[in-house]
Amino acid sequence: MAEDTLEKVSLEEKEKEKKNIDPEFFAWLLQPSSADVDPDYVGIRRLLLYRKAESGVDRRMDWKCNGRGYVAYRNYIRRPRNWDSFRLSSHTSTPGHSGRWVPSPGPPSVTFEVDSWSSSRDLRNHAPSHRVSFSSNASDSDHPSNRVEPAYSFVGMHCIFDNCKFSVTVLKFGHMSSDLLAYGASDGTLTVCTVSEPPSVIKQLKGHSKDVTDFDFSSNNQYIASSSMDKTVRVWAISEGHCIRVIYGVSSQLCIRFHPVNNNFLSVGNANREITVINFSTGRIINKAGFESEVTAMDHDHTGQLIFCGDAQGCIYTVSMTSHTGALSRTHRNRSSNNSKSPITTIQYRTFSLLARGPVLLACAQDGSLSFFSVALEIQGYLTLRCSLKLAPRVHRIRASFCPLLSLEKGEFIVAGSEDSNVYFYDLTRPRHTCVNKLQGHGSPVIGIAWNHGENLLASSDSDGTVIVWKRAKSS
Repeated sequence: MAEDTLEKVSLEEKEKEKKNIDPEFFAWLLQPSSADVDPDYVGIRRLLLYRKAESGVDRRMDWKCNGRGYVAYRNYIRRPRNWDSFRLSSHTSTPGHSGRWVPSPGPPSVTFEVDSWSSSRDLRNHAPSHRVSFSSNASDSDHPSNRVEPAYSFVGMHCIFDNCKFSVTVLKFGHMSSDLLAYGASDGTLTVCTVSEPPSVIKQLKGHSKDVTDFDFSSNNQYIASSSMDKTVRVWAISEGHCIRVIYGVSSQLCIRFHPVNNNFLSVGNANREITVINFSTGRIINKAGFESEVTAMDHDHTGQLIFCGDAQGCIYTVSMTSHTGALSRTHRNRSSNNSKSPITTIQYRTFSLLARGPVLLACAQDGSLSFFSVALEIQGYLTLRCSLKLAPRVHRIRASFCPLLSLEKGEFIVAGSEDSNVYFYDLTRPRHTCVNKLQGHGSPVIGIAWNHGENLLASSDSDGTVIVWKRAKSS
């Protein structure tokens, strides 16, 4: 018994010694033992080893404190030596070499990833593959692959609205609605219509004196809040067809969203480099946050605790928001792919991606850069760039959208308008031939894109004022 006790005590002491070993011990242990070695070399090597051991301990502690796992840490330390240069070069591929596929230096790890700082949960959930990262270049005129997958089959045009004689700058379906559609134009009008049989215009909302830049439906689809270049935000009652509130600003109002949980709050991005939170009931500004440039696009996460916004210099921000008070505070700042400094035209959040195994964010810039980020909600909306696609630069502020239901079947799909009057579908998981389908029917650049709730109808608008609603074929 006494021997067992002594043995146990000695083991415990050894464990304590292991935990309390000073990094300098490793330096002594690993230095060259040969007496013929230059003393200066030994000293320098010892110093470097000491620093390496110390930084390794600190790094492991940092990962442990931030909830990272061993697998994620192992993946990080096994990254290629030229990782940084690889990441830069992977975004400058040429059309002939659009995909960059690099074998992993260690065991197969997470795929579809540009940044190695991924959580261990993501690593466990991803299927093993030898793909590490990629970006792709594609022009809008790229021919889609010969075999169009059934998920992208469209049976034709469901209906056309051509009552507007000016450019339709933005269009959306109602919240969780399959048939309520609205679109805003550069003449300041908003048109609300139904696409159910027979398709018809319900109301035309007039009040803005300049371009409608953005609008959003309330959660019950009874109200629309719109922003305009005329420096005003207007709230409309759809059933009555008139404006019930006007909020005047000091600069052009560029993007707007209802709070997803507290519909009494409106978040508005403007040309004065601010996001303002407006009380829907009183019309008063209750909070604001400043940025480096004009806030051109935005979206909320599903909890309402985060706002993702893009500015005129290609930066993407994560802003935390308090649902009860509307208080704002900036948490993270990112660049879109290729360090683009072009205005962001689309910011779209999605609660789940099959490939990212979590929430994702799509950012589209006017120079044709599409960026796909994973969102870490547990780290206040920290964004990790997963992949990117470079399309032809745009003159118009062309928008893009996720294809959520299609992406659940296979791949990660984006639909976007183009300057050549076509609507294109892209699969971001393909290193080559990312364009999988296109719709032809518009006579001018396609600017706006929107899916209905069931994703069986796709609406697109162009610079001539035509809105086409396309009907997708039923998947077997």
